[in-house]
Amino acid sequence: MNITKLSCRHFRNIEQIELSDLEERNVIFGENAQGKTNLLESIWLFTGAKSFRGAKDADFIRFGESGAVNQIWYRSGGTEHEAVMKIQDHREVIFDGVKQKSPALLAGKFTAIVFSPADLSLIKDGPAIRRRFLDIAVSQLSPSYIGVLREYVRAVTQRNRVIKDFKYDGSLVVMLDVFEQEIAEKGEKLIRYRRKYVEALKEFLPAVYSGISSGKENLEIEYSCSCEADALLEKLKETRKDDMMTGITSVGPHRDELDFQINGISARIYGSQGQKRSAALAVKLSEAEVIKKVTGESPVFLLDDVMSELDPARQNYVLNHIEGMQSFITCCDPSDTAGLKKGKLIPIKNGSVSEWSSI
Repeated sequence: MNITKLSCRHFRNIEQIELSDLEERNVIFGENAQGKTNLLESIWLFTGAKSFRGAKDADFIRFGESGAVNQIWYRSGGTEHEAVMKIQDHREVIFDGVKQKSPALLAGKFTAIVFSPADLSLIKDGPAIRRRFLDIAVSQLSPSYIGVLREYVRAVTQRNRVIKDFKYDGSLVVMLDVFEQEIAEKGEKLIRYRRKYVEALKEFLPAVYSGISSGKENLEIEYSCSCEADALLEKLKETRKDDMMTGITSVGPHRDELDFQINGISARIYGSQGQKRSAALAVKLSEAEVIKKVTGESPVFLLDDVMSELDPARQNYVLNHIEGMQSFITCCDPSDTAGLKKGKLIPIKNGSVSEWSSI
């Protein structure tokens, strides 16, 4: 999968940027707050996912403008595609000339991996960030997962409302039965999707991490359930009383976790800072390998200002490992990508790009 041309207008601090004849390696460099990450974010949104920075649609529009428009032309499976995203109070997407009902329908049409400084905390931070990683990764390969997840979250939210009021109105038990049935049905599907994905990740993760750590350590991953899929409905009924005290649903995929172990020991609890960063990097590189195996094509790799966070050995490993994948790499100093033998250097300043050059 390769982007051949992109256009970004009135997106965050970007006034207008148009890039064509993009190469396998594209290095976007400039000082902080000039628009480097914004440009990557404009590409990422075409995966159908939300912002990797947690932004709302209104945050995408340049100050003083009424809307933003992003556009990419890319080649996938030997076919040329065009995607347009218009942003006002919401995102409107047109794919190959056809208006889509939702931006989420882009999932699976355009695939990308983003690795930003926030992802370096994938191992050390709380389980919510790892569940979000799973949700986005699975969605790119199985777009139907998005709808199941939405229905599951809606049912959990409704159950939480009911259990808070149940002690005042016992007739709400009928509604609890309905919502718990939905949680169990959708939750079982989510668990099966996630388990299948983790099994796919296992095929690549140990070898990638071994390469990063020079073969000195072994990284393993397991999907840890708060409740097994076939026992979820029964467990929901068992925990009603306790859940009424807390006002939250205590079991289900929204409470599940990914467990990473280095040489059999918890990476989150006992891993060093360097080990955690290496593990996070290995997860992202393995994610790209899974996409390549399942779809037959490499995703577009977006590296957002992480090269300066890595030592030279890890920098070289990343650059070598993503060989064959189109990548967009942001940095303040292009010397951070000195290991690149060829590619395109794209300077950005105040949301605009001046003439670019080849490496």
